[in-house]
Amino acid sequence: MSFYSEIETAISTALDQPFHIVKRSPLSGGCISEAVRLHGEKTDFFLKQNSESFLPHFEEEKASLEELAATGTIRVPRPICSGLAQNRSYLVLEFVSKGSPNKSSWAQLGRQLAQLHKIEQPHFGWKRDNTIGRTPQINSVSNDWIQFYRKYRLGFQIELARKNGFDPPQSSRLLDGLPRFFETYRPAPSLLHGDLWSGNASFDSEGNPFVFDPCCYYGDRETDLAFTEFFGGFDAAFYAAYEESLPLDAGYSQRKTLYNLYHCLNHFNLFGSPYDSQAQSMTQQLLSLI
Repeated sequence: MSFYSEIETAISTALDQPFHIVKRSPLSGGCISEAVRLHGEKTDFFLKQNSESFLPHFEEEKASLEELAATGTIRVPRPICSGLAQNRSYLVLEFVSKGSPNKSSWAQLGRQLAQLHKIEQPHFGWKRDNTIGRTPQINSVSNDWIQFYRKYRLGFQIELARKNGFDPPQSSRLLDGLPRFFETYRPAPSLLHGDLWSGNASFDSEGNPFVFDPCCYYGDRETDLAFTEFFGGFDAAFYAAYEESLPLDAGYSQRKTLYNLYHCLNHFNLFGSPYDSQAQSMTQQLLSLI
């Protein structure tokens, strides 16, 4: 049995109805896994495939998509099945045709993200670890956000950067000074997308928003908002609608640099320069506030 024959069987079993691949179309945009559109007689699916050892990452992604979907707040591609076939790992998702957004579309995304962030639990972290890009993301449960962010987010990336040849200046001082950014702000453990930038948000053929490639956990909602700004930002209508639905604390303007330093260091650890120079500049900016 071929790889795609096994995929047909897996989809048919998951849906409890026959599915046959009529055509396959390679898709661009993924930098980690190979992506293919599976055309069926009535329904299409999105297939990701990678090496056999990559299966745990697909299972993490599937779990994150299921966590988001269960909230009913914001659309994600529905996960269908995952597993191994012919020594390859795979993840099959609902295929969502993309369209063009307008101001209303962006505002809808802002409101829906605010609704997602209103979903809270008593502790920071999540039920399982996951990955952001190819980098492990530890989600051990914690009652202390500063400790969680210091140990499992920023500190973790700093240690990884050192192994990769870049030692952020005065990083110990920055980690010790984290309480300075939370003197009047107590974040709640909100459900997060975890990797929300323009490449992981889109709009369907009717202009309705959906998000994908999440790495969920419960943390400060500002981290999601901060990363939307890291690569140029979303449409202004998105931020206005979010702010109207769930106003941000005044200190966000400083903390967004702190939160985006995590992503900047992760990009250095994944791709190298020039993210080391950017991380150094961000670190110095943050140290000036301590």
